[in-house]
Amino acid sequence: MNTLSLVESPEAPGAVGPYSHALAGGGLLFTSGQIPLDARSKTIPDGIREQAQKALENLGHVLDAGGADFSRVLKTTVYLADMNDFAVVNEVYASFFSKPYPARSCFAVKDLPMGAKVEIEAIALI
Repeated sequence: MNTLSLVESPEAPGAVGPYSHALAGGGLLFTSGQIPLDARSKTIPDGIREQAQKALENLGHVLDAGGADFSRVLKTTVYLADMNDFAVVNEVYASFFSKPYPARSCFAVKDLPMGAKVEIEAIALI
């Protein structure tokens, strides 16, 4: 019988709601969306490039805590507050992943937590 394992990273910002950083089960890791909140200063950078970088760094901390890394990611979902930021986020995103790139969906959303401009979640092999 498969069991679920809670995954939390002290390097990623704490949850701002009733959810976990990630859950692992069945050889997969399902992360919650990571916004560009700095875990120590509790601040979010202003620019979209810096926000994308920080959100992906936070995602990396959660992947690491769950026994995965960017090379093990199967699927990501990217949420943008402004689709005009797509090209910049794509550029930063490409610096974290290599071929074969994970499957990905990207959505424009009305708002993100704490005024963030980007949020990224992933499903990875462990």
